[in-house]
Amino acid sequence: MTPDGMHRRSFLVGGAAALTTAVATLPAHATTTASPRAAVLEHSDQWTRATGLAELLRRAGFTVVPLDVSRSATAQGVDLIAFGSFTNNGSQYPGYVSAQAASLRDFVAGGGVVLDLAQSDQLGATVTYLPPALGAVRTDADYDTVLPVAADHPLVAALPVSSGKVFTGRASGIRVSWETLGSWRSMRVLMACTAGDANPCLLEGAHGAGRFLVGSLTIDKCFNSSGVAIQPAAAVQDSVTFFTALAGYVGRVRAGTAPAVPPTPMPPQAPVGPLVGHVGTTTARLWARPGLDPAVYPGWRCTVRRADGWSTGVDASISTANDNTLLADVPGLRPATHYEFTLAPKVAAPGFTPLSGSFATAPADGEPAVVTMGLGSCAPSTPNTVWTRVVDEGCDSFVLLGDTPYVDSGDLAVARAKHRAFLAQPEIARMVAAMPTWGTWDDHDFGGNGVNGSFAGKVNTRTAFVDYRANASFGHADDGTRLTARTAGQAVYTSFRRGPVEVFLLDPRWFSNTGPSWADHTRTTCLGQVQWDWLRASLRASTAPFKAIASGMIWDDKGNSETDDWATYQYEKDAILDFLAAERIPGCFLVSGDVHVSRALNYGPRIGYDLWQFIISPLHGSTIASLNTPHPALVASAVEPYVFLKLVADTTVSPATLTATWINRDGRRLFEVHRTATDLGHPA
Repeated sequence: MTPDGMHRRSFLVGGAAALTTAVATLPAHATTTASPRAAVLEHSDQWTRATGLAELLRRAGFTVVPLDVSRSATAQGVDLIAFGSFTNNGSQYPGYVSAQAASLRDFVAGGGVVLDLAQSDQLGATVTYLPPALGAVRTDADYDTVLPVAADHPLVAALPVSSGKVFTGRASGIRVSWETLGSWRSMRVLMACTAGDANPCLLEGAHGAGRFLVGSLTIDKCFNSSGVAIQPAAAVQDSVTFFTALAGYVGRVRAGTAPAVPPTPMPPQAPVGPLVGHVGTTTARLWARPGLDPAVYPGWRCTVRRADGWSTGVDASISTANDNTLLADVPGLRPATHYEFTLAPKVAAPGFTPLSGSFATAPADGEPAVVTMGLGSCAPSTPNTVWTRVVDEGCDSFVLLGDTPYVDSGDLAVARAKHRAFLAQPEIARMVAAMPTWGTWDDHDFGGNGVNGSFAGKVNTRTAFVDYRANASFGHADDGTRLTARTAGQAVYTSFRRGPVEVFLLDPRWFSNTGPSWADHTRTTCLGQVQWDWLRASLRASTAPFKAIASGMIWDDKGNSETDDWATYQYEKDAILDFLAAERIPGCFLVSGDVHVSRALNYGPRIGYDLWQFIISPLHGSTIASLNTPHPALVASAVEPYVFLKLVADTTVSPATLTATWINRDGRRLFEVHRTATDLGHPA
């Protein structure tokens, strides 16, 4: 016998391994007349080095078997599937919930219960197997206090309450809620770590005939690897009380008599946006993350007004699939015209201030015009006046060239949080609410320093990218067609025209190193065949006087040991430039960022006229002087922080002019390149 009176022989969980013993073939669910059956997966983590879920469930009256990770959820033959705390730090949980997401949903829909106490937000913050109607995202906040919220719920009502708290008197060093749930959708808060509904540690969601329970409680961490209790006897008993209540709850779910699940509305979050995305001559795409619960405020109205009193409105819906963001596509506008807009819920939300902004539509193609466009890369995710300088310099639009922001993770929740924090900075928030903003990515927002298309998390980082941008398009669908919706697809390349300038935003990351090159089948690709076909067709069709071919990574060798540059794919770069020369496409120049140095290079008549590259980096404060390497084409350079490019295209004069000025956040001009349309291949 162990000191707490437990027979070691009955304690199946030992050491650091998760339960993996195979189970016999059983019916899909146990009968409700017998004791409930539970399949358990738990993990002895590096912090607590404890387990106990299986033993606690046994003490509560469950018949416990190890989860057979080779079987679907519906083939486990149980009423409850229980994942212990910190199981997502182990090797089996991530693979199982990914491969068996559909069967977990089917298991619950058929009357089963899933209890998930896995916690670590850095190892999968979003609970991805939940059905689309439900949602839960973990966050990095630890608490020693648990408060009952749904006091009448069978899982809560049985718990002893001390000074308004439950699960008190537990061992120091094991926080009772290690991390919490930061956001949720259509789920009920049963317990929370702070007053009200904020920071929940146990959520309940209904699906079909069953229930999902998602939490961050460590109430299963009661025993060490030898089966000895590491919690006080009263704390162990509190855990047994909860799991005994769970046994009754599971029986009621199976019998169809469990209480209904009224969703708890999420408290309002700080809004992000609005962001003015793609704006053409007659259309505008407007984005926002309002921060209100989409279950309560799903419908929104975007109202656009002109100075002469004209107005129009379009409906928009918050997309839970796109991290509770919305897009409003506004048609019927005039070229070269200033508009103001508001975004507000159709149902009045007390205390919510409608989101507002402004933009100017693009000049009509071919009409004389002056466009002032800002461009930059490698941006800070902290408040910075460089964005204010962009506005003060009179820019009417901006292009984010990548590392905007630094995500450096393949986890979807982390990527989304980084994009939210980036756009929420006061200075950039004011800028993107007042001018069209487009973007591509580079290595750090694609996934990490120097990564290529083999990066395992690229689907997640692409999802976050399209959630938080409002480009006209995002790469292509699986069938190769242009993708304008914010859905699953390939890459994020796009293009847009604003008066005299057309910008081709390439994606040199998604396909890089994933297959043979269209330019040289003996070597690996950078752009991929579909993107190359799109680029050729788009350049052929362009009538813009000036054409920027923009890439996050630079068009030369970086000059260090890293290989994420166009010198690595010289054969594709040469093919692009050969195409421009052969097709006699005028007005082209190259744009890039990435290297934390600003440079202007003139390669001479490589494409039938002088080919220029404008490198703009960084918008933040960290420079890399060693990457300001010598080059025979180098005309000017600056190792300078907080820099953007002011690009002015003017077709009101003849010949038309293109002026590129590198400016820091204090307004100081670093250097400038001035060219005419004739210099860039147009007839005199």
